[in-house]
Amino acid sequence: MKTLLKIDFVSDVSCPWCVIGLRSLEEALAELGDAVEAEIHFQPFELNPQMGPEGQNLDEHLLQKYGHTSEQFADVREAIRSRGAALGFDFRMDRRNRIYNTFDAHRLLHWAGLEGRQRALKHALFKTYFTDGEAPSDHEVLVRAAASVGLDPERAREVLGSTTFAEEVRARERRYTEAGIHSVPSVIVNDQYLIQGGQPKDVFASALRQIAEAPAAA
Repeated sequence: MKTLLKIDFVSDVSCPWCVIGLRSLEEALAELGDAVEAEIHFQPFELNPQMGPEGQNLDEHLLQKYGHTSEQFADVREAIRSRGAALGFDFRMDRRNRIYNTFDAHRLLHWAGLEGRQRALKHALFKTYFTDGEAPSDHEVLVRAAASVGLDPERAREVLGSTTFAEEVRARERRYTEAGIHSVPSVIVNDQYLIQGGQPKDVFASALRQIAEAPAAA
């Protein structure tokens, strides 16, 4: 008998470890096969909520926020690129030289959830930013991403051109920060188990297996 797992994946579309975490989680779920059935909900988190839509130079941002230069992050970037490649994701560091505000991307993801296309759009937005190097704050870029996964581009443009779902996204952001979520990815299973970081597949698989077998899961 399958065990149903409710998974809230708290993340930002400009977070590379969120790409790795999602890919690893999906591989873990595939490994568990018929033992579990996962219902994944993507919850909003903004790494840079005060940033303007035009974004900021990445090197400048790293120096300002972390006190390090791009060269000092070289090992981390290579680790991200390598982990992504092993999971079938292409991080093109040469195409990404700015960091952006992602609030509108989260509004679009909220709408996609209502349309049953949230996971597909999440993957499309990761590719848009980390592989193609396009701005996830640009409305036309977001509309193209929505259309690429079968969402109505005109409705996407209407959502982005208004304040639709702004209150809902803000409320969810507050909910998770007030619950103590201050870094992403944060994976919350059945509203009570927390797995943090871009963990390897085996870590996710082991944790999900234990949760599925726990008496409370029944």
